[in-house]
Amino acid sequence: MSSSERFGFEWNKYRGIYPNYYDQYRDQFLNWVTPLESEYFAGKSILDAGCGMGRNSYWPLSWGAQELIAFDKDPRSVKAAKENLKKFTNAQVVESDIYDLPWSDKFDFAFSIGVIHHLKYPKKALEQIKRTLKPGGEILIWVYSKEGFETILKILNPIRKYITSRMPLGLLHALTYIPSVPFYLYLHLFPQSREYFKQLRSFSFSHMHSILFDQLLPDVAAYYSEAEARDLLSMFREVSIRKPKNLNGWIVRGIK
Repeated sequence: MSSSERFGFEWNKYRGIYPNYYDQYRDQFLNWVTPLESEYFAGKSILDAGCGMGRNSYWPLSWGAQELIAFDKDPRSVKAAKENLKKFTNAQVVESDIYDLPWSDKFDFAFSIGVIHHLKYPKKALEQIKRTLKPGGEILIWVYSKEGFETILKILNPIRKYITSRMPLGLLHALTYIPSVPFYLYLHLFPQSREYFKQLRSFSFSHMHSILFDQLLPDVAAYYSEAEARDLLSMFREVSIRKPKNLNGWIVRGIK
């Protein structure tokens, strides 16, 4: 089973955008696109590359994007995103392969959050995204960072590669409760100094469980140094890189 199919299971199971967590979802998206603010998206033609269940597309559309096209490869992800974005008449959700995109010179802005680090051929995908942008169009990606995770990755990566990415999804989802319960208690019973953990404690148990489940699903999960993350956009100009507000991952931007 491919990674896109495994993520399709996840986004079918965790497909809601719940009103009582709107503030957290909005702040999470703004964290991933720092330093961009809501005004940036107004009037732009936008591509969401690897949209999952559509939560990240929801905010640019709410803030006045002229047009947004979101795509994913798994039909369950596409179905969930269509449902979540159905109120926006200027939104289109399609099934497409990130290695073979059908658009050229179309978008002002493309973003891909939490996708590139799960691809076997990330630069091939980024070349495809570049082709979809108008000359002068901008790309923004968010990817995992090695910084702060060096020790845990020595344990997590082989477990994910050789065990959990090969497990039946129903079984893996159930087993993920074993680390989720103590981690949830840890977040809420003890003061947290890490900004990322402070953010996690603001979400529901279900959302936190989905994040841990997400970590165990795929066979590919690359964590990048600053230089490696910057190099992902080597085919773009004016590349910049920074940490998000919660200091988790890398935000990399470039211009076509």
